Amino acid sequence: MHSDRDRPAHPLLIRITHWINVLAILILILSGWRIYNASPLFDFRFPSEWTLGGWLAGAVQWHFAAMWLLVVNGLVYVAYGFLSGHFRRKLLPLSPSAVLRDVGAALRGKLAHDDLAVYNAAQRAAYLAVIVLGVVLVLSGLVIWKPVQFQTIGLLMGDYEGARYVHFFAMAGVVLFVI
Repeated sequence: MHSDRDRPAHPLLIRITHWINVLAILILILSGWRIYNASPLFDFRFPSEWTLGGWLAGAVQWHFAAMWLLVVNGLVYVAYGFLSGHFRRKLLPLSPSAVLRDVGAALRGKLAHDDLAVYNAAQRAAYLAVIVLGVVLVLSGLVIWKPVQFQTIGLLMGDYEGARYVHFFAMAGVVLFVI
């Protein structure tokens, strides 16, 4: 007989899609930094040693390959999350006061986390935010890739240049999430 302590905190599909997302996001960030360096938005560049692709076209190829991996894997993750009730059980309910309380406790080093199978409010908010950031990254990336075909979405972001800023700041949010 197995006890609850022997059972994994998350189903196998969630664990597999999680690690595929980790790989895809790492490739996207590192190749994206190489792409950014070709036409920076701000007065800085990422060190070449921290980037992937070797040159602009190589970085774009890595970026597109990882983007498709993330999109397909993300659709599997989101479909499973909704259909199985995983999101409802793990990420909801969520209240702003609970998030503020748990973030405050975490910053003071006082956040208890006895059961790894149960997310606290700060974790639930972070996971919901990174899912939203993923959608924003895909949509802004489509506008950057095909600004004419996706001009309607682009208008919501301030056109092509606005989509570049949205993409950059959403990427920064994902990097903060990873950290």
